[in-house]
Amino acid sequence: MTDSRIFSQSLGTRFIHYAVVGVLLLGGLYYAWTTLPSTSPSRDSREVEALALVQSHPAIGHPTILHAMNEHVRAMKDRGQGVRLGEWRVKHVEGDIYEIRVQLRDQGVRGQWFEREFIWHAHLELKKVNAASLPADGVTPKAPDADEGIAPPPPGPSKS
Repeated sequence: MTDSRIFSQSLGTRFIHYAVVGVLLLGGLYYAWTTLPSTSPSRDSREVEALALVQSHPAIGHPTILHAMNEHVRAMKDRGQGVRLGEWRVKHVEGDIYEIRVQLRDQGVRGQWFEREFIWHAHLELKKVNAASLPADGVTPKAPDADEGIAPPPPGPSKS
């Protein structure tokens, strides 16, 4: 009877050991799956072209939008403030129009954090970039419209 008791205890102990190892292994795989950075999905040539069009577009006070964003990050770091520029994301909207987004998270003077999302629309056929968010509008210079000269004058005071 003692032999069968020892055998059943060692079988039970062995089962518990395998179960613990299995749970640890599954936990490690789950951790790796959810937290480790994944490779960014490959972009097609049109997405790459749209991203390049936006990043190389002139910015207010800087030669390009990419330079303006990187310069802002550098200046914040030089002042000892926290800053993080997110990943540039490209999404096809329709036809030759792509939407490019990047998030900027920076720390204010009093320590509070601000997050802004910069959004641009790239028109590949026209080789044109439009700001599609208020933060992006503050970086992107306004292109003169062709219709500007033919706009009717604003209404004046009524004469009664």
